[in-house]
Amino acid sequence: MPETFDAPQLLAQLLSATDESLDQLSFGVIAIDAQGRVTRYNRYESQLSGLSPERVKGKHLFTGVAPCMNNPLISGLIREAREAGDALDETIDYVLAFRIRPVAVKLRMLCEPGVDGCYLVIRRADEAA
Repeated sequence: MPETFDAPQLLAQLLSATDESLDQLSFGVIAIDAQGRVTRYNRYESQLSGLSPERVKGKHLFTGVAPCMNNPLISGLIREAREAGDALDETIDYVLAFRIRPVAVKLRMLCEPGVDGCYLVIRRADEAA
């Protein structure tokens, strides 16, 4: 089971975690495949966004679920890392524009060569590490 949002080996932990163990985490987890479609979406993220996993799985993250992430800072960094075959482990401060209200978060993007897709890990900015 993944340890914390800041764990050094978080991507490996997420890759081996069951969906049930992801639902126990105190931070959000979104996995996307190489085409940008959502493949995993945990309970924390569902509660934060107000979107059920059934509603988002299989949809394109940057155009169908969270267009507020479709910018050079997020989708652009992920695309560049994938195209270059580089690993990506970048954490940024970001404001997600949910339908109800904006939410300040820490957003960690995790990609690795040889892994189909990427993980976005999200923690509200006002929550402790």
